[in-house]
Amino acid sequence: MKAEPYLDTVRARETDPFSLSLRHQAEQAKIPIIAYDGLCLLRQVILLKKVHRVLELGTAIGYSAIGMARVDDTIEVISVERDRSMVETARKNIHAANLEGRITIIEADARELDPETLDGLFDLVFIDASKSQGVQYFERYEACLAPQGVIITDNVLFHGLHEATIHSRNLRQLTQKIDRFNRYLLTRTDYDTVIYPIGDGMSVSIKTR
Repeated sequence: MKAEPYLDTVRARETDPFSLSLRHQAEQAKIPIIAYDGLCLLRQVILLKKVHRVLELGTAIGYSAIGMARVDDTIEVISVERDRSMVETARKNIHAANLEGRITIIEADARELDPETLDGLFDLVFIDASKSQGVQYFERYEACLAPQGVIITDNVLFHGLHEATIHSRNLRQLTQKIDRFNRYLLTRTDYDTVIYPIGDGMSVSIKTR
């Protein structure tokens, strides 16, 4: 039995009306958000690692921040987003979810924000920003990670594209950068990293020392 076709028949389906409304909103506006399977992985990590503070890089419409915050009433999410229109949309959605007290959006470019301005350490850092800047984000924000904390990065498989099959120079360079990031993660002996074929690929890196 092939694993993927079988898993398509048994995997969890998104049924929450509010979450579905956010996904519809994103689809209508052609705004990429995390796959539902990816959100499920985030939720499981939050439960397994007893996460209370999350730093998210890349808010978009607030779908993943809301999904993480709804796991438990004790969870606080700080999310960084540079696009003002996305910030405004996300804040409206966070208000609609009654989560304004637990989700804070910082309007800034995560490549330029000083991590020292963030208050305290985070149990989970979720990188859902520019695909080409993975190493930069990882190294910039790992200082914010609590001991035994987790860094999760989305979009590390980039639709399964391989540079040999790509004719666009820019797209080929992007896949090369993603590949370099993945290989970089696996060389970090201070993290235990696994790359999962969930959604568009997600890496889970647990800080070991």
